[in-house]
Amino acid sequence: MTTFVDRVELHVAAGSGGHGCASVHREKFKPLGGPDGGNGGRGGDVILVVDQSVTTLLDYHHSPHRKATNGAPGAGDNRSGKDGQDLVLPVPDGTVVLDKAGNVLADLVGQGTTFIAAQGGRGGLGNAALASARRKAPGFALLGVPGDLRDVVLELKTVADVALVGYPSAGKSSLISVLSAAKPKIADYPFTTLVPNLGVVTAGATVYTIADVPGLIPGASQGKGLGLEFLRHVERCSVLVHVLDTATLESDRDPVSDLDVIEAELREYGAGLENRPRLVVLNKIDVPDGQDLADLVRPDLEERGYRVFEVSAVAHKGLKELSFALAELVGAHRAAQPKEESTRVVIRPKAVDDAGFTVVREEDGLFRVRGDKPERWVRQTDFSNDEAVGYLADRLNRLGVEDELMKAGARSGDGVAIGPEDNAVVFDWEPTMMAGAEMLGRRGEDHRMEAPRPAAQRRRDRQAERDEAQQEYDDFEPF
Repeated sequence: MTTFVDRVELHVAAGSGGHGCASVHREKFKPLGGPDGGNGGRGGDVILVVDQSVTTLLDYHHSPHRKATNGAPGAGDNRSGKDGQDLVLPVPDGTVVLDKAGNVLADLVGQGTTFIAAQGGRGGLGNAALASARRKAPGFALLGVPGDLRDVVLELKTVADVALVGYPSAGKSSLISVLSAAKPKIADYPFTTLVPNLGVVTAGATVYTIADVPGLIPGASQGKGLGLEFLRHVERCSVLVHVLDTATLESDRDPVSDLDVIEAELREYGAGLENRPRLVVLNKIDVPDGQDLADLVRPDLEERGYRVFEVSAVAHKGLKELSFALAELVGAHRAAQPKEESTRVVIRPKAVDDAGFTVVREEDGLFRVRGDKPERWVRQTDFSNDEAVGYLADRLNRLGVEDELMKAGARSGDGVAIGPEDNAVVFDWEPTMMAGAEMLGRRGEDHRMEAPRPAAQRRRDRQAERDEAQQEYDDFEPF
């Protein structure tokens, strides 16, 4: 049964915004009291949050589909819909978020670090919010915007200061068990470590973490053995420790050749591992002939520039010297890192000539409009309502879409698509669109919603109507 998962594909869906409401206030003796439709609620976001109590992505391996709740629709009497509830997904410290193409979207390190994996949709405006001096009684409301649908890949990269690397059964698990309080599985057969193990080591005033991860074999950088499943977990470590077995029973292996193989795999994998500070640990010197082999290979290793430590995890030999040497390297690495004084806010203003949309003529003659605003406005429009369509036309005209279509060579009757190829609204363009809602009869200007006229004005209007009728009667000539 799988108990540890460090890579999953997650399918997240944010909540959609609630639709706005088109309503007219009614009460006794005042049947048309004005628009009072409320706004729709915002859809919930899907948020990834680092939680240090979580150590695996197992939950998302079993349940990869996650969805936030939708916003509620608005209602009459100016009642706005309830916002959808955000869906918070805890992830381990060191989780990297990537898209399907492998591009890094976020690197989540540190308790409480958050990333919005899918943005909830906006709620639609009700007709009360759409009312203005020119549009006193809108007979429509805006639809809610659908929430984001996104496929992301989560990869866990262990956050540790020191990584123990070496062949299977080199004694890495035994070493971390005596240097720290970690209790990894220890056995006398290869690949007993199938998941990363973390331990906390205290050496004087320095406290650091050490990782025991699955062993390497030749070809690991290409995925052989546990391969990439291991190497991913040493990318963040500041110090690498080669744990070499001086008591191996395999005739074709020795500490120096083991070191060469591991170094070749680290270089092949890349990710900066070839430049990390290194120590060499000759382990199992308590085993017969182990000390003799350590004495034999140590001069060769030191000649290559390595600091070499002879230890025995079983007999607890050489552990103190090793832990303080690691603390020295970790401290030097931490001191060299730039200090983050405060959170920086990066502002990227739009170019002065950025219209917020583009118009492209495609090979088949179709004109495609792309941009956040026009695409969102299309999704918010109820195309069964002529008034809402007119309102959309006005918005597009004010944004400059009409002018850009003309510049691009669009003519009456040409096809225009707004949105991506798989989800676009296509219509035959007419330049008279620039008239917008007025083309359909000055929408939203209901005379019933106008303020009452004074009594004297009403009398004068009635008298003018009687005079006009009398004049028509006097001018009438019978056959």
